[in-house]
Amino acid sequence: MIKKILLTVSLVLFLQANGIKKVDTLVLSGPMASVSHPLLRMIETGALNDVAKNVKFIMWKSPDELRALTLRGSADFIAIPTNVAANLYNKGVDIKLLNVSVWGILGMITRDKTKKTLADFKGCEIAMPFRADMPDIVFEEIVKREGLDPKKDFTLRYVNSPIDAMQMLIMRRVDHALLAEPAISMALRKTNSFPLKLIAPDLYRSADLQKEWGKVFHIEAKIPQAGMAVIGKKDPYLIKRFNEEYAKALQWYKTHPKEAGELVHKYIPMLLPEAVADSLDYVQLNDVNAKDAQKDLEFFFEILKNNNPKTIGGQLPQNGFYFSPKSE
Repeated sequence: MIKKILLTVSLVLFLQANGIKKVDTLVLSGPMASVSHPLLRMIETGALNDVAKNVKFIMWKSPDELRALTLRGSADFIAIPTNVAANLYNKGVDIKLLNVSVWGILGMITRDKTKKTLADFKGCEIAMPFRADMPDIVFEEIVKREGLDPKKDFTLRYVNSPIDAMQMLIMRRVDHALLAEPAISMALRKTNSFPLKLIAPDLYRSADLQKEWGKVFHIEAKIPQAGMAVIGKKDPYLIKRFNEEYAKALQWYKTHPKEAGELVHKYIPMLLPEAVADSLDYVQLNDVNAKDAQKDLEFFFEILKNNNPKTIGGQLPQNGFYFSPKSE
């Protein structure tokens, strides 16, 4: 206890000596997806209380809400798809990508357990979230390199979000969908389609898009899909503290599935705690600072640009987009 008090006093003295003041309110924002969940741990534990009097979380539910938050400067740190961050940067928004933490979150879910790869879905109707955006383009680029035509060989039924696709599956309006975790685990839990069920489940996990991506492009089976970004000018020490605590929270999240599920459910009630815990076995989470991830990001962005330049704002972002702790 005494040691903790001494550390707190030392930190206060350090902040005072360096002219660093606590901000009144620090706004963290993100979707309901895995990339945001460490933020909830940070708030729950008061991880940033040394640099902010009040820390709150705002969940964005659509790309329009995300853009509004960034354009208005209503969020300080935001969990964001990497291509959307690049798009905003190229449109003049004051945004820097801090890290990439989600490297694998996309997968197929189906009622047909014989389907194991994307090619197996030839001739099928598939519920697809976010038309002409990241999931759609990843799917297209994989199947094209497998010799298939994404427009002719599949019937893609576009929906607004993975949750919408999940609900269509549960209501039996479609038999196959491309989803992002934890929506896959949610669908399986809601239909009791998980390994604990004794009879044959209604839904099955199928193709892992990251594995197929790695196979067709002859690279490691990972995609730099989402991470954290900072909006506007911030004190370098505040950014440093955020990065430190996000890394700690992500590590806790990865290693405490049951507790993580309960925590996420507390803040986002529609996500079942068991589904969040299940999803941790199927997502690739790794905190890599943006500068170190730049090569992977540029490879990914180049493919997105060739497919649909609008997804990244027409061009690869300049070096200033990639936050580097060494240069700040």
